[in-house]
Amino acid sequence: IQLTNLSKSFGGQTLFKDINLKLSNGQKIGLVGRNGSGKSTLFKIILGEEGYDSGDLCIPKNYMIGSLKQLLVFTEPTVREECALVLPEDEQWNFYKIEKLLFGLGFTAEDLEKDPMSFSGGYQIRINLVKLLATEPNMLLLDEPTNYLDLPSLRWLRGFIREFEGEVILITHDRDFMDSVTTHTMGIQRKGLRLVQGDSHKYYSTLELEDETYEKTKANQDKKRKELEEFVARNKARASTAALAQSKQTELDKMADMEDLQNDANLSFNFNYKETPAKIVLRAENLGFGYNPKVPLFEHVSFDVEKGKRIAIIGKNGKGKSTLLNYIAGELSEQQGTLNYHPSTTFAHFGQTNIERLNVTSTIVDEIASVSKDIGIPQARNIAGRMMFSGDLADKKIEVLSGGERSRVMLGKIIATPANLLFLDEPTNHLDMQSIDALADAIDAFEGSLIMVTHSEMLLRRLAFALIIFHKGGAEYFDGTYDEFLEKIGWEEEEGAAPKKKKPKINHKERKKLRKAVTQERNELRKPYTKEIKLCEEKIEALEVDLEAKNEALEIASNSGDNSAIMELSREVGLIQQEVDAFFERLEVATEKDDEIVDEYQLNLDDIDAYF
Repeated sequence: IQLTNLSKSFGGQTLFKDINLKLSNGQKIGLVGRNGSGKSTLFKIILGEEGYDSGDLCIPKNYMIGSLKQLLVFTEPTVREECALVLPEDEQWNFYKIEKLLFGLGFTAEDLEKDPMSFSGGYQIRINLVKLLATEPNMLLLDEPTNYLDLPSLRWLRGFIREFEGEVILITHDRDFMDSVTTHTMGIQRKGLRLVQGDSHKYYSTLELEDETYEKTKANQDKKRKELEEFVARNKARASTAALAQSKQTELDKMADMEDLQNDANLSFNFNYKETPAKIVLRAENLGFGYNPKVPLFEHVSFDVEKGKRIAIIGKNGKGKSTLLNYIAGELSEQQGTLNYHPSTTFAHFGQTNIERLNVTSTIVDEIASVSKDIGIPQARNIAGRMMFSGDLADKKIEVLSGGERSRVMLGKIIATPANLLFLDEPTNHLDMQSIDALADAIDAFEGSLIMVTHSEMLLRRLAFALIIFHKGGAEYFDGTYDEFLEKIGWEEEEGAAPKKKKPKINHKERKKLRKAVTQERNELRKPYTKEIKLCEEKIEALEVDLEAKNEALEIASNSGDNSAIMELSREVGLIQQEVDAFFERLEVATEKDDEIVDEYQLNLDDIDAYF
């Protein structure tokens, strides 16, 4: 597929302009960008579902593109009939093709006659995948396929994408999932399209370096422009220097305009921690609950929440994870067991039920201020700003907000609440990648305790000290990390799959030795580039001091009308500026090479650490 100078606008707002892309064989691309940047629109353009304003889209003849969309719609009474809908007229009888795919994706012969709607979200995704694969696509466009999938389904989908032999473009807010299946990362930013080989971390670090170089270049150009403008203003009226001033004006006119970089607003906040003397903020003993008491969703669940402890509730969809969290938070009537909170324990609860209780007739700032009488409008506006509702946006009413915006309002209410225990139910739903990173940072910095429902393996690995696992018909407390759970217990769906690779036993002395060898090799390769970086930085610093002195001398010569000095100093200033620009170019090349070596060897160091 090739895009050439493609542009698209909606209602006068430009989504992207003059973007170019040439997709190569075997590439699996993660597409990133802030909410509303145009990612899904680009998919629709490639699929022919949406037009574009200008440019060209070239798709090879007989190249099949299949898409897996967020919305799951089934019209037939059985799985077999639903999947057969995609077969061409001359193959409507060819159920064998459909059955082979269904069996390959974990369905049984009995499942083929069941209603598609009777399956879990993960298996409904698989039904859609069968419909997709039956068309034999060369390429998959996957728009948020991870939404609302439980952990076993996410892990299955990861393996499927890795094994798919064609090309893939994937949109997902789950950075960990994206980075585990893609070869390249592509982003829509500032109405342009940028493709980088590597994961999303490499993409964002590359953009950060490019922005830094742009800002330095712009600062130098702005300084030079100011000097030229001042020189022209001082000398254009004098007959003796008018010709030189005109020459400088010509140079000024030729200078290209470098606009200020426009950066998106980012979620940035900290939860409001309330001090507590408690060592144990909550003790749960033999908890049990069921909407039908004869068929409990969970029972005999016991655990302690110590100060600073983080517990994640995990499991398949529909098994009772949110119900357990709501039960602990007192949202449901007590049935079995006891909940003992320390008298100083105060919690804040983020859940779907809470979001639905937002007053839709209130403004964002009023809704945040409603948390407490101690919160005034100025503080509420400050919190709204950190939730990316700055200025007039904070006066929007809740009723006009999207699901993602309402989630941010609810987060705003929670950070306005002094608490030492957080209850978070799928807090990453509707948040983009940068906002999820900000949320993880805020949880990590929170001194209090946490109980969280999540399907994000990134959050589990980064934040959870212990787990409550819904599996094998019930729920149980597991005192260990998510990786320890996978190693010691694992998901039932994955039992009997590929045997787990046992980690070789390497002692810490050997680990230290291996890391030292890799680090030495890395540092040896970096030497010429770090030396070059140091040289360039020193030269630029010295030249800028020299440049400043020459400009001061030039100003004195201009004021005194010393034409010969003006001409000589102008020539010297130009030569020094050329040297500065040349060293900046060398610095950029050396820095990029050095970063590549660091990234490459970090993978080797991570492999060594993974043995433990």
